[in-house]
Amino acid sequence: MNKIYTAFDTSNYTTSVARASGMKVISNVRIPLSVNAGERGLRQSDAVFLHVSNLPEAARTAGSAAPAAVGYSAFPRRIEGSYMPCFTVGAAAAAVLAGSYGVPLYKFSHQEGHVAAALYSAGRLELWGGEFLAFHISGGTTELLYVNKKTIIKIGGTLDISAGKLIDRTGVKLGMNFPCGPAMEKAALTAERKTYNDKICVKGSDCNLSGVENKVDKMIKDGVPAGEISYYVLNFILRTISEMTEEGLNNHPGLPVLYAGGVMSCRYISETVKEVFNGIVAEREFSCDNAAGIALLTEMEAEGY
Repeated sequence: MNKIYTAFDTSNYTTSVARASGMKVISNVRIPLSVNAGERGLRQSDAVFLHVSNLPEAARTAGSAAPAAVGYSAFPRRIEGSYMPCFTVGAAAAAVLAGSYGVPLYKFSHQEGHVAAALYSAGRLELWGGEFLAFHISGGTTELLYVNKKTIIKIGGTLDISAGKLIDRTGVKLGMNFPCGPAMEKAALTAERKTYNDKICVKGSDCNLSGVENKVDKMIKDGVPAGEISYYVLNFILRTISEMTEEGLNNHPGLPVLYAGGVMSCRYISETVKEVFNGIVAEREFSCDNAAGIALLTEMEAEGY
Protein backbone atom coordinates (compact mmCIF):
# COMPACT_ATOMS: atom_id res chain seq x y z
CA MET A 1 0.00 0.00 0.00
CA ASN A 2 1.30 3.47 -0.90
CA LYS A 3 2.27 5.76 1.94
CA ILE A 4 -0.20 8.51 2.81
CA TYR A 5 0.81 12.00 3.91
CA THR A 6 -1.80 14.11 5.70
CA ALA A 7 -1.72 17.90 6.10
CA PHE A 8 -3.68 20.66 7.83
CA ASP A 9 -4.01 24.33 6.94
CA THR A 10 -6.23 26.56 9.08
CA SER A 11 -5.96 29.98 7.45
CA ASN A 12 -8.13 32.92 8.39
CA TYR A 13 -10.98 31.91 6.07
CA THR A 14 -10.72 28.20 5.20
CA THR A 15 -10.38 24.96 7.14
CA SER A 16 -8.34 22.62 4.95
CA VAL A 17 -7.25 18.98 5.22
CA ALA A 18 -5.47 17.19 2.38
CA ARG A 19 -3.70 13.91 1.69
CA ALA A 20 -0.94 13.12 -0.80
CA SER A 21 0.56 9.86 -1.99
CA GLY A 22 3.18 9.23 -4.68
CA MET A 23 3.41 13.03 -5.16
CA LYS A 24 -0.24 13.19 -6.14
CA VAL A 25 -3.03 14.89 -4.20
CA ILE A 26 -5.60 12.22 -3.40
CA SER A 27 -7.94 14.37 -1.30
CA ASN A 28 -8.24 18.11 -0.82
CA VAL A 29 -11.04 19.18 1.50
CA ARG A 30 -11.80 22.87 1.98
CA ILE A 31 -14.49 24.29 4.28
CA PRO A 32 -14.82 28.08 4.04
CA LEU A 33 -15.38 29.92 7.31
CA SER A 34 -18.73 31.70 7.42
CA VAL A 35 -18.75 35.49 7.48
CA ASN A 36 -21.94 37.42 8.26
CA ALA A 37 -23.47 39.50 5.48
CA GLY A 38 -22.05 43.00 5.39
CA GLU A 39 -18.92 42.06 7.32
CA ARG A 40 -15.47 42.46 5.78
CA GLY A 41 -13.76 39.61 7.60
CA LEU A 42 -13.42 37.64 10.82
CA ARG A 43 -11.77 38.28 14.15
CA GLN A 44 -9.07 35.75 14.96
CA SER A 45 -11.05 34.45 17.93
CA ASP A 46 -14.02 33.72 15.65
CA ALA A 47 -11.77 32.05 13.08
CA VAL A 48 -10.27 29.81 15.75
CA PHE A 49 -13.73 28.75 16.95
CA LEU A 50 -14.92 27.98 13.42
CA HIS A 51 -11.80 25.92 12.66
CA VAL A 52 -12.33 23.85 15.80
CA SER A 53 -15.93 23.26 14.68
CA ASN A 54 -14.97 22.39 11.07
CA LEU A 55 -11.96 20.15 11.59
CA PRO A 56 -13.77 16.91 12.49
CA GLU A 57 -15.84 17.04 9.29
CA ALA A 58 -12.88 18.07 7.15
CA ALA A 59 -10.68 15.27 8.53
CA ARG A 60 -13.43 12.66 8.11
CA THR A 61 -14.08 13.71 4.52
CA ALA A 62 -10.37 13.70 3.65
CA GLY A 63 -10.03 10.02 4.62
CA SER A 64 -8.94 7.90 7.54
CA ALA A 65 -5.89 5.98 6.27
CA ALA A 66 -2.95 5.91 8.69
CA PRO A 67 -0.43 8.61 7.75
CA ALA A 68 3.28 8.02 7.15
CA ALA A 69 3.90 11.62 8.21
CA VAL A 70 1.85 14.70 9.04
CA GLY A 71 2.39 18.33 8.05
CA TYR A 72 0.74 21.64 8.84
CA SER A 73 0.85 25.37 8.20
CA ALA A 74 2.44 26.87 11.30
CA PHE A 75 2.54 30.54 10.32
CA PRO A 76 1.74 32.83 7.38
CA ARG A 77 5.34 33.22 6.15
CA ARG A 78 8.67 31.72 7.09
CA ILE A 79 10.00 34.94 8.61
CA GLU A 80 10.58 36.04 12.17
CA GLY A 81 7.44 37.31 13.90
CA SER A 82 5.01 35.78 11.39
CA TYR A 83 2.08 34.54 13.46
CA MET A 84 -1.70 34.24 13.42
CA PRO A 85 -3.70 32.45 16.14
CA CYS A 86 -5.88 30.59 13.63
CA PHE A 87 -2.93 28.44 12.56
CA THR A 88 -2.63 27.00 16.09
CA VAL A 89 -5.77 24.95 15.45
CA GLY A 90 -4.21 23.06 12.54
CA ALA A 91 -0.97 22.74 14.47
CA ALA A 92 -2.76 21.08 17.38
CA ALA A 93 -4.69 18.70 15.12
CA ALA A 94 -1.50 17.74 13.27
CA ALA A 95 0.39 17.12 16.52
CA VAL A 96 -2.39 14.89 17.87
CA LEU A 97 -2.57 12.85 14.66
CA ALA A 98 1.21 12.44 14.36
CA GLY A 99 1.54 11.56 18.03
CA SER A 100 -1.26 8.99 17.85
CA TYR A 101 0.46 7.12 15.03
CA GLY A 102 4.03 7.82 16.10
CA VAL A 103 5.00 9.36 12.77
CA PRO A 104 7.10 12.44 11.90
CA LEU A 105 5.54 15.90 12.12
CA TYR A 106 6.62 18.71 9.77
CA LYS A 107 5.73 22.38 9.81
CA PHE A 108 5.68 24.79 6.90
CA SER A 109 4.45 28.28 6.14
CA HIS A 110 1.05 28.97 4.63
CA GLN A 111 2.87 30.77 1.82
CA GLU A 112 5.02 27.73 1.02
CA GLY A 113 1.83 25.70 0.77
CA HIS A 114 0.32 28.15 -1.70
CA VAL A 115 3.42 28.05 -3.89
CA ALA A 116 3.64 24.24 -3.84
CA ALA A 117 -0.07 23.80 -4.59
CA ALA A 118 0.08 26.18 -7.54
CA LEU A 119 3.19 24.48 -8.96
CA TYR A 120 1.52 21.08 -8.60
CA SER A 121 -1.68 22.22 -10.29
CA ALA A 122 0.30 23.64 -13.22
CA GLY A 123 2.39 20.48 -13.57
CA ARG A 124 5.59 22.31 -12.59
CA LEU A 125 6.31 20.98 -9.11
CA GLU A 126 9.91 20.24 -10.13
CA LEU A 127 10.56 23.99 -9.92
CA TRP A 128 10.30 23.88 -6.12
CA GLY A 129 13.94 22.81 -5.91
CA GLY A 130 15.04 25.32 -8.54
CA GLU A 131 14.86 29.06 -9.18
CA PHE A 132 11.82 31.12 -10.13
CA LEU A 133 9.75 34.20 -9.34
CA ALA A 134 6.39 33.90 -7.62
CA PHE A 135 3.49 36.14 -6.74
CA HIS A 136 1.46 35.37 -3.64
CA ILE A 137 -1.73 37.40 -4.03
CA SER A 138 -4.53 36.79 -1.54
CA GLY A 139 -6.78 38.40 1.05
CA GLY A 140 -3.89 39.08 3.39
CA THR A 141 -0.89 39.13 1.08
CA THR A 142 0.33 40.76 -2.10
CA GLU A 143 4.00 39.89 -2.50
CA LEU A 144 6.54 39.31 -5.24
CA LEU A 145 8.91 36.51 -4.25
CA TYR A 146 12.24 35.16 -5.41
CA VAL A 147 12.40 31.41 -4.80
CA ASN A 148 15.68 29.51 -4.96
CA LYS A 149 16.18 25.92 -3.78
CA LYS A 150 13.05 25.95 -1.57
CA THR A 151 13.95 29.28 0.05
CA ILE A 152 11.47 32.13 -0.39
CA ILE A 153 12.68 35.74 -0.30
CA LYS A 154 10.30 38.68 -0.58
CA ILE A 155 11.56 41.17 -3.18
CA GLY A 156 8.45 43.33 -3.56
CA GLY A 157 4.83 43.78 -2.66
CA THR A 158 2.11 46.11 -1.49
CA LEU A 159 3.02 48.95 0.83
CA ASP A 160 -0.55 49.26 2.12
CA ILE A 161 -3.52 46.93 1.57
CA SER A 162 -3.49 43.61 -0.26
CA ALA A 163 -5.21 43.02 -3.58
CA GLY A 164 -7.62 40.60 -1.92
CA LYS A 165 -8.54 43.16 0.72
CA LEU A 166 -9.21 45.75 -1.98
CA ILE A 167 -11.51 43.30 -3.75
CA ASP A 168 -13.38 42.39 -0.57
CA ARG A 169 -13.78 45.98 0.61
CA THR A 170 -15.13 46.95 -2.80
CA GLY A 171 -17.45 43.97 -2.98
CA VAL A 172 -18.95 44.60 0.44
CA LYS A 173 -19.63 48.23 -0.56
CA LEU A 174 -21.45 46.85 -3.60
CA GLY A 175 -23.60 44.58 -1.41
CA MET A 176 -21.73 41.34 -2.19
CA ASN A 177 -21.07 38.58 0.33
CA PHE A 178 -17.57 38.09 1.71
CA PRO A 179 -15.29 36.80 0.26
CA CYS A 180 -16.26 38.89 -2.75
CA GLY A 181 -13.89 37.66 -5.46
CA PRO A 182 -16.27 35.29 -7.29
CA ALA A 183 -19.16 37.80 -7.21
CA MET A 184 -16.94 40.63 -8.47
CA GLU A 185 -15.58 38.47 -11.28
CA LYS A 186 -19.13 37.58 -12.34
CA ALA A 187 -20.22 41.21 -12.15
CA ALA A 188 -17.22 42.34 -14.20
CA LEU A 189 -18.41 40.17 -17.09
CA THR A 190 -21.37 42.53 -17.51
CA ALA A 191 -19.12 45.58 -17.91
CA GLU A 192 -18.52 47.31 -21.22
CA ARG A 193 -14.82 46.94 -20.44
CA LYS A 194 -13.94 50.56 -20.93
CA THR A 195 -10.31 51.58 -21.13
CA TYR A 196 -9.25 52.93 -17.76
CA ASN A 197 -6.00 54.87 -17.83
CA ASP A 198 -5.83 55.83 -14.16
CA LYS A 199 -2.21 55.86 -13.14
CA ILE A 200 -1.21 52.83 -11.12
CA CYS A 201 1.23 53.20 -8.25
CA VAL A 202 4.24 50.92 -8.73
CA LYS A 203 7.71 51.93 -7.60
CA GLY A 204 10.34 49.34 -8.37
CA SER A 205 8.89 46.04 -7.18
CA ASP A 206 6.50 47.65 -4.67
CA CYS A 207 2.98 48.95 -5.14
CA ASN A 208 0.20 50.87 -3.42
CA LEU A 209 -3.46 49.89 -3.77
CA SER A 210 -5.39 51.73 -1.07
CA GLY A 211 -5.93 54.82 -3.22
CA VAL A 212 -8.32 52.83 -5.42
CA GLU A 213 -10.88 52.89 -2.61
CA ASN A 214 -11.39 56.64 -3.07
CA LYS A 215 -12.08 56.10 -6.77
CA VAL A 216 -14.51 53.31 -5.94
CA ASP A 217 -16.37 55.50 -3.46
CA LYS A 218 -16.75 58.20 -6.10
CA MET A 219 -17.94 55.71 -8.71
CA ILE A 220 -20.58 54.39 -6.31
CA LYS A 221 -21.69 57.94 -5.47
CA ASP A 222 -21.94 58.74 -9.19
CA GLY A 223 -24.15 55.70 -9.79
CA VAL A 224 -21.66 53.69 -11.85
CA PRO A 225 -22.98 50.10 -12.28
CA ALA A 226 -21.48 47.40 -10.06
CA GLY A 227 -20.14 45.57 -13.10
CA GLU A 228 -18.13 48.57 -14.26
CA ILE A 229 -16.75 49.13 -10.75
CA SER A 230 -15.82 45.47 -10.43
CA TYR A 231 -14.04 45.51 -13.77
CA TYR A 232 -12.24 48.73 -12.88
CA VAL A 233 -10.85 47.23 -9.66
CA LEU A 234 -9.83 43.90 -11.23
CA ASN A 235 -8.23 45.71 -14.17
CA PHE A 236 -6.30 48.00 -11.82
CA ILE A 237 -4.97 44.98 -9.94
CA LEU A 238 -4.05 43.26 -13.21
CA ARG A 239 -2.14 46.30 -14.48
CA THR A 240 -0.33 46.57 -11.15
CA ILE A 241 0.67 42.90 -11.19
CA SER A 242 1.78 43.21 -14.80
CA GLU A 243 4.11 46.13 -14.10
CA MET A 244 5.53 44.35 -11.05
CA THR A 245 6.12 41.28 -13.22
CA GLU A 246 8.04 43.34 -15.74
CA GLU A 247 10.18 44.81 -12.97
CA GLY A 248 10.84 41.35 -11.52
CA LEU A 249 11.89 39.99 -14.89
CA ASN A 250 14.12 42.99 -15.52
CA ASN A 251 16.01 42.11 -12.35
CA HIS A 252 15.83 38.33 -12.86
CA PRO A 253 15.68 37.80 -16.63
CA GLY A 254 14.58 34.48 -18.00
CA LEU A 255 13.09 33.07 -14.80
CA PRO A 256 9.68 31.37 -14.83
CA VAL A 257 6.96 33.34 -13.02
CA LEU A 258 4.36 31.62 -10.83
CA TYR A 259 1.10 33.30 -9.78
CA ALA A 260 -0.38 31.84 -6.58
CA GLY A 261 -3.00 32.78 -4.02
CA GLY A 262 -6.75 33.24 -3.90
CA VAL A 263 -6.88 36.36 -6.08
CA MET A 264 -5.37 34.32 -8.91
CA SER A 265 -8.54 32.23 -9.04
CA CYS A 266 -9.97 35.21 -10.97
CA ARG A 267 -9.72 33.99 -14.55
CA TYR A 268 -9.61 37.50 -16.03
CA ILE A 269 -6.37 38.13 -14.15
CA SER A 270 -4.82 34.66 -14.34
CA GLU A 271 -5.52 34.06 -18.03
CA THR A 272 -4.06 37.45 -18.94
CA VAL A 273 -0.75 36.96 -17.11
CA LYS A 274 -0.57 33.44 -18.53
CA GLU A 275 -0.88 34.80 -22.05
CA VAL A 276 1.27 37.92 -21.70
CA PHE A 277 4.07 36.59 -19.50
CA ASN A 278 3.77 32.84 -20.09
CA GLY A 279 2.90 32.78 -16.41
CA ILE A 280 2.42 29.60 -14.43
CA VAL A 281 -1.09 29.60 -12.96
CA ALA A 282 -3.10 27.10 -10.94
CA GLU A 283 -6.63 25.82 -11.22
CA ARG A 284 -9.12 27.56 -8.90
CA GLU A 285 -9.09 24.67 -6.39
CA PHE A 286 -5.35 25.08 -5.91
CA SER A 287 -5.31 28.88 -6.03
CA CYS A 288 -7.60 29.38 -3.05
CA ASP A 289 -6.47 28.43 0.45
CA ASN A 290 -5.90 24.68 0.68
CA ALA A 291 -3.76 22.08 2.45
CA ALA A 292 -2.74 20.25 -0.73
CA GLY A 293 0.58 22.05 -1.03
CA ILE A 294 1.40 21.27 2.58
CA ALA A 295 0.63 17.58 2.00
CA LEU A 296 3.01 17.51 -0.98
CA LEU A 297 5.74 19.33 0.96
CA THR A 298 5.27 16.84 3.79
CA GLU A 299 5.86 13.94 1.42
CA MET A 300 8.93 15.65 -0.05
CA GLU A 301 10.39 16.28 3.39
CA ALA A 302 9.66 12.78 4.64
CA GLU A 303 11.06 11.09 1.53
CA GLY A 304 14.03 13.43 1.12
CA TYR A 305 13.02 14.77 -2.26
